[in-house]
Amino acid sequence: MPDDGVSAQRRTAALGRAAGPLGGLVVLVVLLALLSPDFLTANNLLNVGVQASVVAVLAFGMTFVIVSGGIDLSVGSVAGLAGIVTGWAVAGAGLPLWLAVPLGLAAGAAAGLVSGVLVTAGRVPPFIATLAMLSMARGLALVIADGRPISVGGWLGELGSGELFGFLPYPVLVMVVIGLLTALVLRRTYAGRAMYAIGGNAEAARLSGIKVTRQKLLIYALSGLFAAVAGILLTARLASAQPEAGTGYELDAIAAVVIGGASLAGGVGSALGTFLGALVLAVLRNGLNLLDVSAFWQQVVIGAVIAAAVLFDTLRQRRRTGRRGPPPLRSPALRRGLAAVVALVVVAGGWAVYQRQQGAEDGRLEIALSVSTLNNPFFVDLRAGAQQEAARLGVDLNVTDAGEDASRQADAVQNAIARDVDAIVVNPVDSDAVVPSVEAAGRAGIPVVAVDRAPSSGTVVTTVASDNVEGGRLAARELARLVGSGPVAVLEGQPGTSAARERGRGFTEEIARFPGIEVVASQPADFDRTRALNVMQNIAQAHPDVRGVFAANDEMALGAIKALGDRAGDQVKVVGFDGTPEGLDAVGAGTATATVAQQPKLLGRAAVEQAVRAARGEVPAAAGTTTSIPVQVITRNNLEAFRTGR
Repeated sequence: MPDDGVSAQRRTAALGRAAGPLGGLVVLVVLLALLSPDFLTANNLLNVGVQASVVAVLAFGMTFVIVSGGIDLSVGSVAGLAGIVTGWAVAGAGLPLWLAVPLGLAAGAAAGLVSGVLVTAGRVPPFIATLAMLSMARGLALVIADGRPISVGGWLGELGSGELFGFLPYPVLVMVVIGLLTALVLRRTYAGRAMYAIGGNAEAARLSGIKVTRQKLLIYALSGLFAAVAGILLTARLASAQPEAGTGYELDAIAAVVIGGASLAGGVGSALGTFLGALVLAVLRNGLNLLDVSAFWQQVVIGAVIAAAVLFDTLRQRRRTGRRGPPPLRSPALRRGLAAVVALVVVAGGWAVYQRQQGAEDGRLEIALSVSTLNNPFFVDLRAGAQQEAARLGVDLNVTDAGEDASRQADAVQNAIARDVDAIVVNPVDSDAVVPSVEAAGRAGIPVVAVDRAPSSGTVVTTVASDNVEGGRLAARELARLVGSGPVAVLEGQPGTSAARERGRGFTEEIARFPGIEVVASQPADFDRTRALNVMQNIAQAHPDVRGVFAANDEMALGAIKALGDRAGDQVKVVGFDGTPEGLDAVGAGTATATVAQQPKLLGRAAVEQAVRAARGEVPAAAGTTTSIPVQVITRNNLEAFRTGR
C-alpha cells in the first residue's frame, strides 16, 4: 500500500491535474459573463449549481470506478430505478418517505453490487457487465412503474425545490456533501488507497495484500449507491419519479470525470477534479442556453468538449508511459483548424452580444419556448409556427429542446427565469414533472402558456391544445367503421403526458361502444417510430389476425406500417394521429388508412400569441383557460382539400 509520502505526492499531482479544468472553467465563466449579462447573476449561478447536482453526484460514484480502472455504464438507469422504487414505495406500498428513501438507496446499492459480482466472480468485462445492468435496471423501472411516472411529495418535494436559510438550494447542498464524502473516501480511507492501487496495477495490488475482489465489489456498490442518491435527488427536483429518468446521464458522468483530469486507464482521479468537470458541463449548457444557441449546436459543442477531454487524457497517457511522437500542436493543419475554431467562437460571441444589445435597445419582448423534443416532425412544425408568429409580432423567441428529458426541461425553464424573460411557453415532457417549473415561474411573476400538453397542476395563462379526447373518439369511430368487427391493437404514447392519456381515454371510451371490436393489445411506444416498429412486430407475432391499429401519433403509425409491410392499409387498417407531412403522405399512398389531423403550426402560432398577450397584460396571468385547436379525420377522400386549405 502507498505510504504517507506517496499519498502526499498523489494529492499534489491531483491538484496539478485539477488546475487544467479549473483554468478552463474560469475562462468559460469570463467568456460567458462578457457575452451574456444574465450569466453572473446570483439567481443564475445558483441555477448552475442545481443543474450540475445530479450529474455531479453520479460522477462522484463514477470516480471510484474509473480510478480503479473500470467503467460503469449503468449509473443513469440505476438512478432511474432508485427513483421509481422510492416513488412506488410511497404511492404503491404506502410506506412513509423515511422508509421509502432508504429502500431506493438500497436498490441502487444492490444493482451496483450485482454489477460487481458479474465483474469479479463472473469475469465479465466491466463494459459488458454494466451494459447488461443498464438494460436490467431500466427494464425493472418500467415494470415497477408500469411505464408511468409516479408523483411524490412531502419533504422529498421540498428537498428538490427548497433552500437552506432561504438562499442555498438543497440539491447544491447534497452535491457538496457527497463531494466531500468522495474526497474523504479517496484520500483518507484504506478503500480509497486500494482504488488507486488497483487502477494502477491490479496484479501488483493483489500481490501487495489488497483483496482486489472484495474492493471491486465495494467500488461498484458505492457507484450504485451514489447513482441512487442522484436518482432520488432527480425525483425530488421533478416531484415525480420517471421510469425513463437518467437516460444518457452515464455519458455525462463519465465526461465529467475525464474533464476533471481522471484517466480512463485507471489510477488517476480526484473528487475536486470531478466536481470541476461537472461544473464545466453545467456552465457550458447554461451559457449556450442563455446565448440562444440552437439545441442541435449545443450537442455538437458539448460533444467536442468531451472529445477534447479524452484526447488530452490520451496525450497524458502517452507521456506517462514514455511513448513519444510528434507533438500534435506542431501540425500546421491542426494549428490552422484550432485558429479557425477560435475565430468562429469569437465571431459567434460577438454576434450574440450584438443581437442581445439590439433586442435590449428596441425593447422587444423575449419569449422562451421549451419543446419536449425536436426529434419529431410534429414538434418541428410546432416550433416553425411559433417562430413565424414571433417574427410577425416582432418579439424574440428562444427555443430549447428538452430531448424528452424532464430534468433538462426543468433546467431550461430555470434558465429562462434567470434571464427574466417576459413569458414562457412550455410543451411538457411529462405533465407531473413540469409542475415545479410552472410554479417557479409563477413565483417569479412570469406568465406561462402550455402547448399541446397541459401540466397536471400549477397556474398557466392558457393551455393551447387540440381536443385530444375528441380526437381519440374520432379515431375509434373511424377504425370501427373501417374494420367492422375483429381484433385491433393500440400503440400508446409517452406515459404520463396529457396527450397520451387524453387520446387513449377518448379512444377507449368510444371503442367500447362497438361490441364487435376487441382490443387484443395496448402497448406504449412512447410516440417513437422505432419503438413502434418493434412493438408492432411483437403484437403481430402474438396476434396474427389483428385487423386494425390505432397509433396515438403518426410517428408510431409509420413504425407500425413498416412492421406490417404489405398488410398495412389493406388487410390491416392503420389510423394515426397528428396529421404530420409524412403521416399525410402515408394516407395518400394508402398504407395509412386515416389520421386525426392536428395543426401543429397553428398550435405554435396560437401559443406565442397568447404568451405575448399575457406579457403585455392583455390576458390575466392566472386565467387558466383552454385554447382549443380543432381536429379532423383525414382520409384519401379529403386529403387534397385539407392540404390546400392549409
